Amino acid sequence: MPTQRQTRRRTLLALLAVPVVGAVATTVIVTTSAGAEQSDTAGLIQAEAWSGQSGAKTENTGDTGGGKNVGWLANGDWMRYDAIDLGSSGPLTASVRVAAASRAGGTVELHAGSQTGELLASYPVNYTGGWQTWTTKTAVSPSALTGPQTVFVVLKSNQAGDFININWLQFKRTPTATIPGSPTGGATTKAPTGAPTSAPPAPQTGWPTVDAAKQAADTAAFFARKPKPITNNPVKVPEFNAQCTVSHHNNDDPIVFPGLAGAAHNHTFFGNKTTDAASTAESLFAGATTCNPAGDHSAYWIPTLYQNGKVVDPKGAVTIYYGSRLKDPSKTQPFPFGLRMIAGDAKTQTDTPDKQGNHFWCAGIGGSTGRTPDGEYPVCAPTAELVRQITFPDCWDGVHLDSPNHKDHMANGDYTGACPKSHPVPIPSVSFVIAYPLNTNTTGITLSSGNGYSMHADFFNAWEPEELARRVRDCLDQGYKCNSAGNF
Repeated sequence: MPTQRQTRRRTLLALLAVPVVGAVATTVIVTTSAGAEQSDTAGLIQAEAWSGQSGAKTENTGDTGGGKNVGWLANGDWMRYDAIDLGSSGPLTASVRVAAASRAGGTVELHAGSQTGELLASYPVNYTGGWQTWTTKTAVSPSALTGPQTVFVVLKSNQAGDFININWLQFKRTPTATIPGSPTGGATTKAPTGAPTSAPPAPQTGWPTVDAAKQAADTAAFFARKPKPITNNPVKVPEFNAQCTVSHHNNDDPIVFPGLAGAAHNHTFFGNKTTDAASTAESLFAGATTCNPAGDHSAYWIPTLYQNGKVVDPKGAVTIYYGSRLKDPSKTQPFPFGLRMIAGDAKTQTDTPDKQGNHFWCAGIGGSTGRTPDGEYPVCAPTAELVRQITFPDCWDGVHLDSPNHKDHMANGDYTGACPKSHPVPIPSVSFVIAYPLNTNTTGITLSSGNGYSMHADFFNAWEPEELARRVRDCLDQGYKCNSAGNF
């Protein structure tokens, strides 16, 4: 084996050598320096402690603590670790310690049961500075699996040669009892004039409810509102939109992991500039926005898209369409302040179109000219670009601002073109249209949540109530197309 390679293979501290016992998570120090280490070793598994492998070799490591690392890892290689205890409750955090001198990049995937079993976590990896320059990749697993499991580390890359060294893995749990009832660290600024006088509670698990009396009064006032007279012969489509550019990225999710900073996979946020784990409807309302119109303080986010380990942001503004897919849009009413919902599923790692699996497509002249080798993404003509559309449910149960899975309080209109009896309140249908500056080269794409089938989106309503009500009443209820300003 060439000396050059021998200097580059590190131990996959596969967090697997030591059984994970579901210990309470403590702050993990994550650095990219060669001397980096973690603040504790609970649930840590050395990469070389495999029960089976293909294509892996060990070498002395230059990482903190010495010992061995696993190297010579290339596309298709794997390691198996038996009887790894994933713990019993609380969010599961999975980390992997990696080093890479290859600039081609690739992905480390953790699967349960088999090489193609349920995805526990996925990490895009590119050049770290050298075969012994170590960095820790961390993600919150979408998996509901608990207890002892067989874990596979699977390596994927678009190049044929070696691309990564691994030193260890780690699985840890944060018991749900430690999740704050009210997130801390958020904005404390008083909400601007015009904010709802009876705001919902801070995000929390369960079924938070609206103030029933206030909701009834708001609904009555909305339908008593006289719509704007129709002018300019508008298009007969119930719709208005907001144009929102990317504001920031972080590993927070105030819907799924409220109050737990860094507990999520990486997200690309657009709209509200302040969105983080501590965000509430009130803090969002007080925050600035990248949206046009400025009256939309809502938070929108999606998993970050990478190509060969490099972040690729949406091109220009993301268009947020607000419309109606119901047969009769005239009864559509605004969302309650603070409504939260998710479309798609980060756990989906196979093609399931009925669950919004892989719906990337090519927009523009020439459209799609083929598919990537893995079949997940279209290859676009030079005059087209990669686009993804994600559509949320348009019927609300009328009671809850959220639900435990962030979906059950919502539903789609049924086959009759009306809302089902279980979710009788028609609300605007939210749809993200996201264009990426990619066309003829769409290989090497991954999402922070996994492969292309895991695409999903989150919406946290913080519209100024008057601005939202005006658009819903004038545009949607009358069935006409409006622009971002809410005008025909």
